[in-house]
Amino acid sequence: MKRIGATLTALLLAVSLPAFTHAQNTLVKERHMNTKKILVAFFSRAGENYAVGHIEQGNTHIVAEMIASATGGTLFRIEPATPYPDDYRACTEVAQREKRSKARPALVGDIAEEEYDVIFLGYPNWWGDLPMCVYTFLEQHDWQGKVVIPFCTHEGSGLSDTENRLREACRGASVLNGLAVRGSAAQNEREKARKQVLEWLKQLKY
Repeated sequence: MKRIGATLTALLLAVSLPAFTHAQNTLVKERHMNTKKILVAFFSRAGENYAVGHIEQGNTHIVAEMIASATGGTLFRIEPATPYPDDYRACTEVAQREKRSKARPALVGDIAEEEYDVIFLGYPNWWGDLPMCVYTFLEQHDWQGKVVIPFCTHEGSGLSDTENRLREACRGASVLNGLAVRGSAAQNEREKARKQVLEWLKQLKY
């Protein structure tokens, strides 16, 4: 009987120890993720919007706040020294001119990127690209060893090729799969947009 009991004990240990070790490793990984400092940097524009009319808060700003609230990240707004016009047509003319010339508009304010491990980067998708002021922000910092996670707002074009453009601009960083949220949903269907954000963060384990 003693031999049977000892054998059963050994079998139970053989089965339970790997499971316990896996659970412990998972917990350690989750704690490590939770100790990483997170920045939610974004560019967003309010004013006249062709899809939803005049808006007081930009679409990307709304999504950025959702991400910061869920992750505990620090919000940082990428702000051009010369604001884009409120008028939609005038804004598109300025933005297209910047894109054609590959301009790097001056910015107001800055952050110390060395204080953060993970950077969520938000922007509106403008003609399949990042707004030029976002390139200014990216080129001002060293992304070596950082995790960069893009998110954008759009009205049908999704992320386009912006993830690859970010990989080129953020040399040395690990650029993860991004999220594209319709701007009209961010404005008028916020719970739907929030659910989309939370599901994405869960997949990323943030």
